[in-house]
Amino acid sequence: MDTLMLEPSLYTVKAVLILDNDGERLYAKYYDDTYPSVKEQKAFEKNIFSKTHRTDSEIALLEGLTVVYKSNIDLFFYVIGSSHENELMLMAVLNCLFDSLSQMLRKNVERRALLENMEGLFLAVDEIVDGGVILESDPQQVVHRVALRGDDVPYSEQTVTQVLQSAKEQIKWSLLR
Repeated sequence: MDTLMLEPSLYTVKAVLILDNDGERLYAKYYDDTYPSVKEQKAFEKNIFSKTHRTDSEIALLEGLTVVYKSNIDLFFYVIGSSHENELMLMAVLNCLFDSLSQMLRKNVERRALLENMEGLFLAVDEIVDGGVILESDPQQVVHRVALRGDDVPYSEQTVTQVLQSAKEQIKWSLLR
C-alpha cells in the first residue's frame, strides 16, 4: 500500500485576506506562489467571496485549499492553508487577527475604521504570521507588540515639540547616569 506521507511543516498559512462586502480586496498577503499573479489572486478572491459571503459556516474547501473565514458588518476575513492543514491552527490565526483588530479599533471592526488604521493591520499580521509561519496566536501579545512598534515614530513624522521633548528626556537620562 503506497500512501502519500506529508512531512510536517511550519509553513501553515498560504494567505491572509480581508475583503469588503462587495468582495473587493482591502488587504491581501500571499505567502507562496499558489497564485503568482495579481490577476490570479483577484480571480481566487472573487471565487472565494462568491462561495462564502452568503453562508454561516466558518470553513470551506476551495480549489484544493482549506479556507477559514469570518464576517463582521462589512468585512470578510479569510485565512487560507493547504487542503491537509489543521483547521484549528488556521482558525487560531483568524481569531487572533480579528480579536487583535477588535482591540486596536476599540471594537469598531468595520471598513472605514480599518482603512484609517491600515498601518496597525499590517503590523498585526506581521506579528501573527511571518512567511506563512504562525508566530503568535494571543491577541493581547499582538496588540502589545503593535503598540510598541507604533511608539517608534520616525523623527520626520514627529512634531518639533515631540522631538525637543525626546531630546530633553535623553539628555536628562544621560546626566543622571
